[in-house]
Amino acid sequence: MVTLNCDMGESYGNWRFGDDEGIMPHVDCANIACGFHASDPVTMLRTVRLALRLGKRIGAHPSLPDREGFGRREMRLQPEELTAAFLYQIGALAGILRAEGGTLSHVKPHGIVYGMAARDAETARAIARAVKAFDVPLFGLAGTAHETAADEIGVPFQGEFFPDLAYAPDGALVIPRVQSAIDLALVETRMERALRDGRLETTAGTLLPVRFETVCMHSDPPNAREVAGVLRRVIDRHAHAV
Repeated sequence: MVTLNCDMGESYGNWRFGDDEGIMPHVDCANIACGFHASDPVTMLRTVRLALRLGKRIGAHPSLPDREGFGRREMRLQPEELTAAFLYQIGALAGILRAEGGTLSHVKPHGIVYGMAARDAETARAIARAVKAFDVPLFGLAGTAHETAADEIGVPFQGEFFPDLAYAPDGALVIPRVQSAIDLALVETRMERALRDGRLETTAGTLLPVRFETVCMHSDPPNAREVAGVLRRVIDRHAHAV
């Protein structure tokens, strides 16, 4: 069955970000930020507790070291540096999970490094090496360097679809620096087409095939709770129809 995941736990200090409590009941998997683009130890702990209380699967959401840019500015790290950065972040969340009686479910890279790894084999392999140490699946874009690197390194892989983001004509994600409210009707149409036909519409109006086992939504749009509700209904409706 297709699962719904969300990037969460992205507040830190006095800065509050995302409607985690409103979104969490709708999703199957929580991708929890690990401190490099957002979050802090207390936020990680509280988000883990919320997810465990509601019976959700918990994954790490590591990033480039870019708090000021929310992990959405391209940075060039050496492969060893990137692997170490991911090991550090995933290990921090795994430690909190262990203390709370939970286990790590998966790893989902955040922001611009997700797109970089889809295009660049060396970046993708650096990430896959870190994930390999934790023996969990990697979430990524099917048919890209994400999947190729996971196969090479021996990491289980789950393809993702992003109904709250636009896709460029070449299939690349269009990631905004600042999120605005999401068109709920558009999200519903995108999700229904992907589940029914296995296709997505690009910004050029062309249709591309899409293969996925999990659906990702983001917590930063102002109407993210409503987006979560729409996606939950469409996914459940499709599951009951097949």
